[in-house]
Amino acid sequence: MAENNEDDVGMDGEAVAATSNGKGGLLPGLLKWIAIGLGAVILIVTIVVVTVHIMGLEKSGTAAVPTTEEYAPSKEVLDWYQSLGSIRTKTSDETPASVVVDVVLGYKKDNKATSTEITQRTVELKDYLRRYFTQKSVDELNPSDEETLKIEIRNAINDSILSGSKIKDVRFMQLDVIRNN
Repeated sequence: MAENNEDDVGMDGEAVAATSNGKGGLLPGLLKWIAIGLGAVILIVTIVVVTVHIMGLEKSGTAAVPTTEEYAPSKEVLDWYQSLGSIRTKTSDETPASVVVDVVLGYKKDNKATSTEITQRTVELKDYLRRYFTQKSVDELNPSDEETLKIEIRNAINDSILSGSKIKDVRFMQLDVIRNN
C-alpha cells in the first residue's frame, strides 16, 4: 500500500487527486464565456449590418426631389408692421400720375426689437416711401416690376433707416397709379 501523506489525504480520509481543479478549471471556463460573448456580439453586428443594408436598398429606389425656394414646403412666418398707412404722392413724369401706396413691412416673428425700432422710425419710413415713389416714373411702377420695387425698398430701409434691426419682406396692400389725362 502506498503511504498517505497529509497532503494527499482529504478531510474524510479520501485521497485527493494530484492536480486540483481550483486554478486549472478557472481558465478554460473563463475562455468559454469570453468566446460565447464574442460570438454573440459578432452575430448581433452581422444582423444589424444586413438589416441596414436591406433597408438602404429599399430607400435607394425612390427619387430625390430637389428642394428650391419654389418647392420649399413653407416660407418663414413673419410678423407684419401695418401701421404706416396710405401714402399719396405724384410720379416724376412731365405729366405726373398720382400714386397711392399702402406698404407693410415683414420682420422676424416675435422680434420685439425690430417692432419697436420700426414704430420709433415711422416718420422716417413714411418720408422715405413718399420720396421713393416721387422719384419713380409711371413706367417704373408697372405691376410686372413690383418684386424689384419691394427688394429696393427692403434694402434701402435696412441700409439707411433701421440701425439694429432688419426687415425680411415688403408687401403692398395697395399700389394704385392713376394717370392724369
